[in-house]
Amino acid sequence: MAVAIVSSARQVGRLTNAARRLYSDVYPKISTHYTIHPRDKDPRWKEINMERVAEETDILIIGGGPAGMAAAIRARQIAAEKGAEVRVTLLEKAAETGGHILSGACVDPIALNELIPDWKERGAPMNTPVTSDKFGLLTKSSRIPIPVFPGLPNYNHGNYVVRLGHLVKWLGEQAEELGAEVWPGCAGAEVLYREDGSVRGVATGDVGIAKDGSPKDAFERGMEFHSKITIFTEGCHGHLTKMVSNKFNLREKSEPQSYGIGLKELWEVKPENHKPGLVEHTIGWPLDKNTYGGSFIYHLNVAEGESPLVAVGFVVGLDYTNPYISPFREFQRFKLHPYVNPVFEGGSRIAYGARALVEGGWQCLPRPVFPGGVLAGDTAGFLNVPRIKGTHNAMKSGMLAAESAMELVLSGDATHDRGVVPESYEEKLKNSFVYKELKEVRNCRPSFHTKLGLYGGVAYSAFSTLVRGKEPWTLSHGGADHSRLRPAQECQPIEYPKPDGVVTFDLLSSVALTGTNHEADQPPHLTLKDDTVPVKTNLGVYDGPEARFCPAGVYEFVPLEEGDGQRLQINAQNCIHCKTCDIKDPSQNINWVVPEGGGGPAYNGM
Repeated sequence: MAVAIVSSARQVGRLTNAARRLYSDVYPKISTHYTIHPRDKDPRWKEINMERVAEETDILIIGGGPAGMAAAIRARQIAAEKGAEVRVTLLEKAAETGGHILSGACVDPIALNELIPDWKERGAPMNTPVTSDKFGLLTKSSRIPIPVFPGLPNYNHGNYVVRLGHLVKWLGEQAEELGAEVWPGCAGAEVLYREDGSVRGVATGDVGIAKDGSPKDAFERGMEFHSKITIFTEGCHGHLTKMVSNKFNLREKSEPQSYGIGLKELWEVKPENHKPGLVEHTIGWPLDKNTYGGSFIYHLNVAEGESPLVAVGFVVGLDYTNPYISPFREFQRFKLHPYVNPVFEGGSRIAYGARALVEGGWQCLPRPVFPGGVLAGDTAGFLNVPRIKGTHNAMKSGMLAAESAMELVLSGDATHDRGVVPESYEEKLKNSFVYKELKEVRNCRPSFHTKLGLYGGVAYSAFSTLVRGKEPWTLSHGGADHSRLRPAQECQPIEYPKPDGVVTFDLLSSVALTGTNHEADQPPHLTLKDDTVPVKTNLGVYDGPEARFCPAGVYEFVPLEEGDGQRLQINAQNCIHCKTCDIKDPSQNINWVVPEGGGGPAYNGM
């Protein structure tokens, strides 16, 4: 799907008065989504039946990741223990359970041990226990080893390397066996409220809307799901979570969330390069000392007859300042390092993907409860950055959310007619390992914001680890990620090596491996609050950073068909739902909303 934004390149600030009179020609209408152009003002919708079918459930869970599945399982476990009839419904926007999941992933099994103690006997796809740890600082041509000792956040013995999408799919099967209802291909598009202002549930997205925003003959209204308690587990930067957070001012006492973008590939490698159970991380090159980020290389066990498999990934903090940084190209360049490159020689890349991740930690936690619902998992920001782990915290928070919800449902305090605040959930979190470990490492990530950059952050993190986070102060992140981008004229463009098609690759061939698909004839779900801003601000001031920070080629600047200048092309079909554009857009003009249910990437165990 291509949507054009016409610009006069860097000369846009010098439009003539005549050009300003032709405002609609210079800045054509881009966004056609109903969230930007309400249907009640569109005559094409005047005769369309807008009634929605409603389903009633007791507990509604939005998002089928580790937190959502853990919540569904725990709720049904309690229902079975109490002999109670409690309907638990989970909505997942991916066409198949686990299809949108992407993570490293090295998982601490602490929450899974509690939730399903016999997970090994049940066949959970946790087949690669960590056997060795490596950590190092990369310079341009060498690696400086950094010791990994027991007790350090990055000590991984006792953990498992997994393909998280496969684990989530297995969790979904466990939830359904217990009686939870899992609805894949159902994207929550709108939050519903009761008359008392509490969350009543959600509505799924409509289908059958043309690219120009008009109804097709096959138009179908979405469904409403009404619940007594709604648990939001949408993952990083959830679309509905943003709405709920704004309505109830959940971030009033917290700093703006800080994020990273994680890019990942799966490789089949030569047997002599494969070391099952090896977990390796690096910091440093190719990033400069003032850009936060690093890599992971995980070696997975495979079944007999299968090719040796390695997961490799690269994370770049989205608080970077240079608009010319391309996280995707930094990742490709990383694989050329003389220490890293031999792992992939003679190998074959079989998968690619990317996803934003929450990095703010303790300082950025929102209030997790509100009338009618709770936030759990990464949508609430429970990732432990120094450990590079969030699955265990996501699952534990989902379990606690389910316990609090079940208390209110079983007692009769939560009903369909009256919204209540699940206060006990917040107390359970405060008394859990989730809050304890986030508080202990609260100063590690923001310590990288000093003039010493990487070196100051590593030194401070080592100190903070030694005192177990008991320092009497809390460092600040210093503002939202999008506000840190500097004007292009203050920064140096970056020359990246051309892809060789062997170890490094271009963006479009990478996106082809994600299996991404969207209905072509639908309004772009990358909506613009103001169609003029990308030209006047993003291109004019920052030289179009969206063409570089997007890891899927959604935003692309191409020459005008006539005359000088460029236009921005939005290839919405490429979107892999990473949310980076919504986070890093310097003007905060991009609002990511859900496309038609089932659209997006089709990851296989990413």
